[in-house]
Amino acid sequence: MSKAEIQKDKESVEQCQAWYVVYTAPRAEKQVQQRLTEQGVEVFLPIHLSPRKWSDRVKMVEMPLFPSYLFVFTHQSALYELVRVPGVARIVYFEQQPAVVRSQEIKAIRQFLEYANGKACRIELDDEVQVAIGPMKDAGGKVIKIGKKYVVLLLDKLGLQVQVALDAVVKK
Repeated sequence: MSKAEIQKDKESVEQCQAWYVVYTAPRAEKQVQQRLTEQGVEVFLPIHLSPRKWSDRVKMVEMPLFPSYLFVFTHQSALYELVRVPGVARIVYFEQQPAVVRSQEIKAIRQFLEYANGKACRIELDDEVQVAIGPMKDAGGKVIKIGKKYVVLLLDKLGLQVQVALDAVVKK
């Protein structure tokens, strides 16, 4: 791409709406998403389920796919006003310009999330799974029994059967 084509692209982006990236305060993505949506800005916050361990349990929790990042669909001129929204730390830049994410990339992220939604949660007998958290983290095995809150795995390499919390395993 020549410099003239790049400059033409930049000028066309300034004229129309595009997907931009904003960086938020830590763990403030959902609050910032709500505030921006209330202001009429189209916001995309990719969310996935991730196992989190507490002292007494493991739970699947909604987590941002890209921690502290939000995608906003707006004009470049309106982008600078978003920094005033509580929780927005800054605009992400690339080569001294606000970073623009192509619509195809946003679409690909959405398709990935749609495809991956619930994939790790449907575990059946004879599935090959991997332990995601705990002392057996990263151990792989075959499901030989499924209870209400646990699964029994056969760990071939160790020749053992272990009982693991259902929400602590993911499909390979």
